[in-house]
Amino acid sequence: MDDVQYLGGADFSPEFNMVRYLQKIRQYPILAQDEEYNLAVQYQKTKNPEIAKVLVTSHLRLVVKVVAKYRGYGLSAAEMISEGNIGLLYAIEKFEPDKGFRFSTYALWWIKASIQKYILNSWSLVKIGTTAAQKKLFFNLRKIKNKLNVTDDRELSPKVLNGIAESLDVSVQDVTDMNMRLKSHDGSLNILIDSSSDNGSEWMDFIADTKPNQEEVLAYAETMKYRRELFNKALVCLNKRERDILFKRRLFEKAVTLDDLSKLYNISKERVRQIELNSIKKIAKTIEGMKA
Repeated sequence: MDDVQYLGGADFSPEFNMVRYLQKIRQYPILAQDEEYNLAVQYQKTKNPEIAKVLVTSHLRLVVKVVAKYRGYGLSAAEMISEGNIGLLYAIEKFEPDKGFRFSTYALWWIKASIQKYILNSWSLVKIGTTAAQKKLFFNLRKIKNKLNVTDDRELSPKVLNGIAESLDVSVQDVTDMNMRLKSHDGSLNILIDSSSDNGSEWMDFIADTKPNQEEVLAYAETMKYRRELFNKALVCLNKRERDILFKRRLFEKAVTLDDLSKLYNISKERVRQIELNSIKKIAKTIEGMKA
């Protein structure tokens, strides 16, 4: 099933045109029930990709029909169709014609599952719909609100909340939380500012890039190189013990403790701390003198 050109994949570009795609898939005939059954039996036995192609292309219009029911989520129709077509491919592989169901009935479940999974993954950065009840709530809350003519962003009344919770077998709190999530949908930076224009700009185009440019990166590298050179030259002002304590206290990935150094040099921990601080001051003074 690697060759999926017949799924209309070539049309899923930034210039995706729904009308052109619909015209293309209408070229494929709708199968009669006995034709569908015979092809499914043959494919189950042979796994012939040409047979799969006939079965899939005859149901591409079913995918578009399902996608139309999910257009209210503000996601790309092309992407949803693509996901639905993937579900159609899964249905071909899993379908068992001898169980007596029509392929379209079986495929409908796979198409919906693929599209709903895409919507849930795309809707928010925060995972939602982790249980079957929550998924049912996510995909039915908007529909129920439309039937009740509650189409604005006002809070739902206790009566409406209880009614929805009871009809979907979820808690009132679940309904309240999901309603808030649907009202505050995470926006995509790839949404076109002017969707009516084929060459419209995305919100991403107007976000400033805060990363340093090449000149700034080069300048920073040069500055760090200069500072390292000054530091290495200034180290000559320290004796061997001072240099050793400074490196072990400040420049090692894991600093050596005052206690360990006091034992190493047979001096007090306070004396180790004084040597450390004095070494820093001596280096700073030496560097200042080199700059002058």
